[in-house]
Amino acid sequence: MNPPSADSPTLSPSWLAAPPPPDQGWPNRQFLLAIGFVLAFHVALIFLFGTRKPVVPRPAAHVPHLRLAAGADEFIALDNPTLFALPNPHDVVSAFWRHLPPLPSAPYTWTENPRYLPPPTADLGANFRSLVPNRPPAELSLNFKPEPELSEPPAPEESPMPQATTAQISGDLAGRRVLNAVALPVLPRDNVIAPTTVQALVDGSGNVISTVVLQTSGDHDADQRAVQLTHGYRFAPASNLMFGDLRFLWHTVPLPATNGPAF
Repeated sequence: MNPPSADSPTLSPSWLAAPPPPDQGWPNRQFLLAIGFVLAFHVALIFLFGTRKPVVPRPAAHVPHLRLAAGADEFIALDNPTLFALPNPHDVVSAFWRHLPPLPSAPYTWTENPRYLPPPTADLGANFRSLVPNRPPAELSLNFKPEPELSEPPAPEESPMPQATTAQISGDLAGRRVLNAVALPVLPRDNVIAPTTVQALVDGSGNVISTVVLQTSGDHDADQRAVQLTHGYRFAPASNLMFGDLRFLWHTVPLPATNGPAF
């Protein structure tokens, strides 16, 4: 095969042809028109399907509020150091104790309270004066000095001094029967002596189990003799213990003139 000459046209095979030019994409004008169309379509959908409601601002919640506190506010009252020491209308006791009623204030259009008309003084006692002449008062004897009532004094006793020693029982034992007779002695003394009072405790069997001298006579021997005499008493049986007082009124006789022993 002969090579082509320089004057003949060059024939190249299909696989030796030049590549096509690269894709340039959309021009800027078409791109801007597409974006504007999409935006317009979106706005049209909003106006067609959107609800037309007024815009209401959302209320604020859980926010601090500032207010002016009065002088009687409970938080301001806590700053008072005398709140729990001195009387206070807002203290703890006033919350459940007696509440004083508030004083009513007079209204602006205040008028004086109605007054009662004075009674007719000329007619006072007219009915009484008309009855006095027709009904005279009864005569009353005004006896300011009644006659004295005379009475005879009681006859004096033969002797104010006791003629024998006696014993008086008082207290719970006064109503309890004495079972034995106790001989009360006469004390040899040059002068009288005061009575002796002995408190006795008696058991259920009627025996005296304890004695105490409540009132002394001033004579130690007489007081000891009263204690011995009290232990000699026997009372009727009872269901419980009883207290009682025995008061001994001593009868004394003068001592003998001799130097012999006293009996």
